[in-house]
Amino acid sequence: MLAEISIRDFAIIDRLSVEFGHGMTVLSGETGAGKSILIDALNLILGERADGGAVRDGAERSDITARFTLGDAPAANAWLAERELDADDECVIRRVVAREGRSRAWVNGTPMPVRELKTLGRLLVDIHGQHAQQSLLGRDAQRDLLDAYGEHAPLQTAVAEAARTLRDTRRSIARIEQRDGDGDSRIDLLRYQVNELEALDLGVDELDALEAEHKRLASAERLIGDGQRALALLYEAEDGAAAERLGAAERLVGELAGIDTGFEATLELVASALIQTQEAADTLRRHVENLDIDPERFNEVETRLGTIRDMARKHHVAPSELPALAERLAAELAELEGAGEQLAALKQDEHRQITAYTDAAAALSQARQAAAGTLGSAITDIIQTLGMPEGEFGVRVRSQASDRISDTGTDHIEFLIAANPGQSARPLDRVASGGELSRISLAIEVIAASRTRVPTLVFDEVDTGIGGGVAEIVGRQLRRLGHAGQSLCVTHLPQVAAQAEHHMYVAKQVRDGATRTRIATLDATDRVEELARMLGGVELTEQTRAHAADMIERAAAQPA
Repeated sequence: MLAEISIRDFAIIDRLSVEFGHGMTVLSGETGAGKSILIDALNLILGERADGGAVRDGAERSDITARFTLGDAPAANAWLAERELDADDECVIRRVVAREGRSRAWVNGTPMPVRELKTLGRLLVDIHGQHAQQSLLGRDAQRDLLDAYGEHAPLQTAVAEAARTLRDTRRSIARIEQRDGDGDSRIDLLRYQVNELEALDLGVDELDALEAEHKRLASAERLIGDGQRALALLYEAEDGAAAERLGAAERLVGELAGIDTGFEATLELVASALIQTQEAADTLRRHVENLDIDPERFNEVETRLGTIRDMARKHHVAPSELPALAERLAAELAELEGAGEQLAALKQDEHRQITAYTDAAAALSQARQAAAGTLGSAITDIIQTLGMPEGEFGVRVRSQASDRISDTGTDHIEFLIAANPGQSARPLDRVASGGELSRISLAIEVIAASRTRVPTLVFDEVDTGIGGGVAEIVGRQLRRLGHAGQSLCVTHLPQVAAQAEHHMYVAKQVRDGATRTRIATLDATDRVEELARMLGGVELTEQTRAHAADMIERAAAQPA
C-alpha cells in the first residue's frame, strides 16, 4: 500500500510530505485547495505523461517520491524481484520533471523508463476518477469493464493471437493473388533473365581474376621491356651494374677489414647485399624469360569482360553484383512458379485459422455471457441502495457475424438500464439522467475495485452528484473496500468523510504573495470540526458539531 508521498515544487505545492495508513483515508477541503493536485502527483509516480507546466512558478523542476509497502502486493513484489529491484518488501519511486518537460524516474534507486514505470504503477495503485462516467458510455469501455470483471485476459489473448495469425495469412494470400494478374508475363521475363545469367555463369571471384589478368596482359610489353632494363641495372650491364659495383666494394672493404676489424661488420652487410642482388637478378631473369605475350588470350579476356559489363548495364547493376542478382531472380522465379502450391497451402491454413479464431471468439463470448449476468446483478444490488430502488442494470452480449477479424472478438456489448418499474431496459447513454449516470458509474467503480488485486484504490470525487442517505451508503461501500487494503477518497460529502478511518484536511495558504497547499491529519476534535464545516452553514453551531460527531460514531459502529 501507499505509505508516504513527498512532493516538492509541484503546482502550488512547495514542500509536502504525507503518510498514509491501512483502511479508508478521506481528503477534504475547500474547492481549489489542491486535493486533486495530490492525485495528479500520484499519477506522475505511476507513469503518466509529464508536463513541465505543472512545475511550481519560480522552480526549475518538480520532485515527487512515493514509498510503498509490498506485504499486500505480491504481483509488484514479483515484478521487482524479476528485475533485481526488490528491497526489503518496499518500493520507492521517484519522478523528477523539469520545466522544459523532460522527466526522469527511479525505482529503488535504479533509473527506470517511464513505460516500465507505468507497468509497475498498475500493480500498485488503481485510480478511479470523477470523469469516469463519460467514458462509461463508450462501447469499448463497456467491453473492457466486462472483460476485467470476468477476468477474461487469457481468453482475450487467445482471440487476439488467432486474429493476428489469420490476418497475416490473408495478407500473404492477397499478395500472391495480386501477382497472379501479371504473373505469367513476369514469369516469362524472369525465365529469360535467369537463363541469360546462367549462360553468363559468372563466378563469385571470377571478375576480380579477369580484371587482374587483363591488366597484366595489357601491360605485357612493358613488363618484358622494363624487366630486362632492371636486370641490366642489377647484373648484366657492361659498365656499372649493381652486382659489379657491390663486388668491387666487397673487395675494398675486405682489404680494410684485414687492417682494422671495425670494418668486418660492414663487410658482412656488403657481402649479403651482393648475394641478394645476384638472387634478385636470377629471379628476375627467369620471370622475364617466362613472360608470355598471348594476343589471343588477351582478346578472350577482353571479350569476356565486355560481355559481363554489358550484362551489368542491361540490369542496371555493378558488374560485381551480377551473381547476387542471379540468385535473387532465380529465387523470385521459384516463388512464382511455386505460387500455386503455396497458395493452396495458405488457403488450407486460412481454413484452419478461421476455425481457431471462431472457436476462441466463441469461448470468449460464452465467458462474457456468464459474466454479464453476475455483473448485472451485482451492479443492480448497489444502485438499488443508491436511490434507485427499482433500478435494473443489465449487460447485453450479442455475437455478430462479420468478415472483419477483430482482436476483441465478435461480440457487441451494451450496458442497459431500466430506471423505473414497467420500463424496458434500454442503452445506458439513451436513458440515464446525469444523476442516475453518476450513481451507476459509482456502482460500477465499486464492483470493478472489488475485483482488483491492486492494494491501493484511489477515488477522486467519484461521489459527485449524490447526497443524503445515498452518500452515506456510498461511504460505507468505500470503507468496505478499504478494509481489504487501502482506499484514498477525495470528497466534498460529510456522509462519505464520516466513514473514513483517517481524515486529512487540504488547505490553501497565501504567504509572502505566494500560494501554497498544506495537508494536515485531523485528530478526533478537528475531524468533528471539519465534518461540521462540510455539513454547511457560515457559522458552526453546537448542533452542527453534535450532528458531525454522531455521524462519526455511527460510522465507527458499522460492522466491517
